[in-house]
Amino acid sequence: MPWTKSLLARIRRERPVLLATLLSALVALAAGMNKWIVLALLLVMVVTSLFNEAPVIKPDVAEPVEPEPEVLPSRLPEVSATLAGLDIPVMVLSEDASVLFQNRAAEKAFGEVALGSHISARLRSPGVLDMVRETIATNAPNQIEHSERLPSERVYIVRSAPVEFKDDEGRNERYYILSFRDISEVRRIDRMRSDFVANASHELRTPLASLRGFIETIQGPARNDPKAQARFLGIMFDQTTRMSRLVDDLLSLSRLELKSHIAPDEKVDLVPLLGHVRDSLLPLARDVGVSINLHLPEGKVEVLGDRDELVQVFENLMENACKYGQEGEVVDVWLKNGSGQPVEVSVVDKGPGIPAEHVPRLTERFYRVSIEDSRSKKGTGLGLAIVKHILTRHRARLVVKSEVGKGTEFTVRF
Repeated sequence: MPWTKSLLARIRRERPVLLATLLSALVALAAGMNKWIVLALLLVMVVTSLFNEAPVIKPDVAEPVEPEPEVLPSRLPEVSATLAGLDIPVMVLSEDASVLFQNRAAEKAFGEVALGSHISARLRSPGVLDMVRETIATNAPNQIEHSERLPSERVYIVRSAPVEFKDDEGRNERYYILSFRDISEVRRIDRMRSDFVANASHELRTPLASLRGFIETIQGPARNDPKAQARFLGIMFDQTTRMSRLVDDLLSLSRLELKSHIAPDEKVDLVPLLGHVRDSLLPLARDVGVSINLHLPEGKVEVLGDRDELVQVFENLMENACKYGQEGEVVDVWLKNGSGQPVEVSVVDKGPGIPAEHVPRLTERFYRVSIEDSRSKKGTGLGLAIVKHILTRHRARLVVKSEVGKGTEFTVRF
């Protein structure tokens, strides 16, 4: 029986205890103890030895500790520290096109990108994303031209290139560098040059065509018509004068651009200078029915500048005020020299004014609010462009305020 086997096993296991118990009982009997008491104690000790389970003490077994994965040294901190000093936007991407690092220039240009997020979270251009995918797939550098329109229009050459490191054990560590080279200024200059050539060619084409037509007429049908010849020669003279003014203005612009970085250092008193300009324009003012009123302070008002160039600036502004503001019949010129304030010269007319959408472009080359009106008044479209370049060289500003129906104010602030 199973219980019999279990009892025999317990007896074998507790045999030393049982023998000690039996020996103790015999000693007690020999000492004269009551036999029934000795028998009862013997039974209790036998039962206790056989049927009482001793506590099993299990050794403490420590829980198995999983070995920590070996952390390989990364070159990302070194790469990031190097790229942080660049002044062009740069990002470091992982092999799944996640952003691992972006320098301050990138944050300024594109906003802060959460590290670990995919590059598409910020740059949604299909061209840029396709280029990044191709670089990751082929491990070869690529570049494209990319335009950002917000917060302002910028043009970048975007280049993606892999960067790979190998340690002593032959393990590879690969990143992808995404860099942005801003070429907005280059594109703008190229566009300005092409526009300038096109506009200059257009401006010269019209008078040249007129001259050719009048010459052919004088040589042909008007060969024997002195009155027609005299009238045609007068028109030809006007056209050649217009071309001469245009060439002179173009040469002035070229000279100004060559020395735009050199600020003038001679002192010029604006009080007599403005008087001289007003006197030189009196014949024109009488012809168009305008009076020029000067409002000058007492004493000298000196600024650092080139006298001839400043004369050109104020001649241009007053002449424009007389020609295009003649409906108001008055042009006021104010010279302000407040204590602790910049010197300001304001030319104010009471003409029809300039629509707000035209004001920001007034200083562009060949820009005209009204082409026909400008040509009828013998304008070249370069006057305010020359004014802007001269004031840039003088470290001064041109501020334009205009309201349709009330007039225009041009202020030169030194």
